[in-house]
Amino acid sequence: MIFNKQFKDRWFKFSLVEQMANIGAEIGRAINWREKDKKESQAFFERGLELLDLTIEDRKNKKRLEELLRVRETLADYFCFDNIYGSTDKKWNNYFYAFNYAARLGK
Repeated sequence: MIFNKQFKDRWFKFSLVEQMANIGAEIGRAINWREKDKKESQAFFERGLELLDLTIEDRKNKKRLEELLRVRETLADYFCFDNIYGSTDKKWNNYFYAFNYAARLGK
């Protein structure tokens, strides 16, 4: 999906924590739908990657670029390749839960 300027501008106003919480919601949906509907799960995963790519593009996150790129790599490995990093649904849910929790505390 190509995001329009208005969406990007809005996304870039979110803090990194808020961005990651939103990405986590999409990844959580991908995990939850994997057994129910592979096509739907794939769509949620791809949406999560697209949001992660926007987060990587966001200049305010440049000091976190290495971590963000590693998250992208391990997500792709988990959902599309051989899972060489040993990820699990629980590990991904726990990782993103921390961002969700922090985002809620910030509001």
